[in-house]
Amino acid sequence: MIEARGLSIGYGRRMVASAIDFAVGIGEVLCILGPNGSGKTTLFKTLLGLLPPLAGDVRLNGAEIASHTRREIAHRISYVPQAHAPVFSYSVFDLVLMGRTAHLGPFSNPSARDNEKALAALQSLGIAALADADATRISGGQLQLALIARALAQEAHIIVMDEPTASLDFGNKLIVLDHIRRLAARGFSIILSTHEPEHAFDLADRVALIARGELAAIGSPDATLTGERLSQVYGVPLRIECTCSSYRVVRPK
Repeated sequence: MIEARGLSIGYGRRMVASAIDFAVGIGEVLCILGPNGSGKTTLFKTLLGLLPPLAGDVRLNGAEIASHTRREIAHRISYVPQAHAPVFSYSVFDLVLMGRTAHLGPFSNPSARDNEKALAALQSLGIAALADADATRISGGQLQLALIARALAQEAHIIVMDEPTASLDFGNKLIVLDHIRRLAARGFSIILSTHEPEHAFDLADRVALIARGELAAIGSPDATLTGERLSQVYGVPLRIECTCSSYRVVRPK
């Protein structure tokens, strides 16, 4: 389990958001929504132990994150950034193999077991055929799946995802969302940020809204993502509509 207890986040003396409380257990998906600049990325950096809390604490399985070494944190939490073109022409396999770094000694090379774990991660996401491809020459959706595969190869049971469907086309968004749903079913604890409330309706067990420097609301998608609350958070009049297939969409009033 990962928990935020009375958490205040920010940089130095500049507080970005405060009074953040939540816990994510096995197989749960927590979606974080909020306007640009509300503190979602700052929250993720704090959850990963890269930024110290300004107040409160982050706990992993009941122990403060500050009590864990970087290696211990990497064994428990993996991070999936937004897809971006890699600077160097790594193969997709080598990109995924980097997820095994936390399991290697300072000067050791990947073992046969590390290679097996990387290949298994690629296979589990259906992209093993891309293993030898240049990671700079695959589609955005394929690269996003490769970054998720890297997190799986890390063998951490908590996965933090920063807008995993950002800049993807409609088809690739559906593919990534489907794999996130499968990961939760396998028992992974997932915290992800998104700008699309519909994804929270589709995926999340709970939703946290961060706005105006605080945790504005947290709860089930149905209870939390109301038209009135979303209008307040984003500053534009919005309403929730339900399609004939019971799919909920957010529309302007």
